[in-house]
Amino acid sequence: MKTIVFIETNKSGSSREALQAAERLGFFTVLLTNKRRFFDQRTEFPDVHQMVLVDIFDYEQLREKIIKLIKQGKQIKGILSVVDPFVHIAASLSEEFCPGAVSATPIRKMEDKVLTRELLKDLPITPRYAIYSPNHSLEGFINKINKKFLPLIVKSPLSSGSKDVLLANDEDQLKRSMQYLLKKYEKKPILLEEFLTGPQYLIEVLVHNGEVHIVAIIEQEITFFRRFIVTGYCLLADPARDFYNKIYETVSSILQAFEMKNGACHLEMRLVKGEWKLIEINPRISGGAMNQIIEAAYGFNLVEETIQLFLGNKPRLIKKHNKYAYAHYLTSNCKGKLLKVTGKNRCSQYPGVERVFIKPRKGQILRPPFSMGDRYGYILTSSDDKDEAKRIAKEAVRELRFHLEALE
Repeated sequence: MKTIVFIETNKSGSSREALQAAERLGFFTVLLTNKRRFFDQRTEFPDVHQMVLVDIFDYEQLREKIIKLIKQGKQIKGILSVVDPFVHIAASLSEEFCPGAVSATPIRKMEDKVLTRELLKDLPITPRYAIYSPNHSLEGFINKINKKFLPLIVKSPLSSGSKDVLLANDEDQLKRSMQYLLKKYEKKPILLEEFLTGPQYLIEVLVHNGEVHIVAIIEQEITFFRRFIVTGYCLLADPARDFYNKIYETVSSILQAFEMKNGACHLEMRLVKGEWKLIEINPRISGGAMNQIIEAAYGFNLVEETIQLFLGNKPRLIKKHNKYAYAHYLTSNCKGKLLKVTGKNRCSQYPGVERVFIKPRKGQILRPPFSMGDRYGYILTSSDDKDEAKRIAKEAVRELRFHLEALE
């Protein structure tokens, strides 16, 4: 029985769509998860043929579960994850049990933001940064920081979804931000980076046999609440040739430094005074609506092609069409218990709307965004015109309403 093992998933988004793609490709799918609630919701996972409860932070436990699967007669063709921080763990297990195209070493370096900065420190895409080690004096470190570089971004090397990416505008905020991360991540270093201004883009990439494939270039709309939250993604259907070439050259230099021969990743970069600067890189497809955005724009399924890559096959990135796609994310302005959502059907009927996705269920507590996980759905549109794709989404969203019961 040809089997693909997935380490962790979310209920929706790219990681879940990877499971669905594996099933479509004819594989027996096994999910290793530590989320007990998934077992209570088992009927909602028809694409998962076997679900196994395990401590996914315990490498030896994962090995034991995979050995057990093999003893059951399953032919493990791939082991992968599309969820932080399990991508390199999955790649390490894959190297052991089904050696193939993907190496765990560059993936591990990408997952750790300190290792990434140190690896790329001599490239012009690297902003000014400093690393604080917890065994040093915090006061002494802050005193050495050149205050003229404020504001600064303060982040955990293991942050994901913007939860632990903090803005420090002054010395007092810098100290409080660092104390917060030291309390949350005991004995972990802290990364400080210069605050960069300029338009930000997300670049989805596949690497096959050392050849870099720019899958999509997505313009990001970022809103600052208590954290930096991406509230809009616009896939550029037809980027200017010079613009594309510069991105390709920059991305290739980064991936060459990582020595990535095969794999998937996405980069967030800012264009600062005509120069590209790397915000971060992650060794997986971006989560949320990204797979849907690319399919709406180009007609192919990126998670499916990523699975093919991990199986040692050449991905087929053939565009069936070429349109602008825009995802407008939904957030809440206040805290409350969700009573109902109205207007979804009317919103869906707008010409150009590809999908309306509502994440929370009745009874869930909603709040203003503290991380990317506090985005409560999206409207996905497509058009031959960039401004039209955005206009449709921002008109259609007026039909939607979250009805909340206020909480004290």
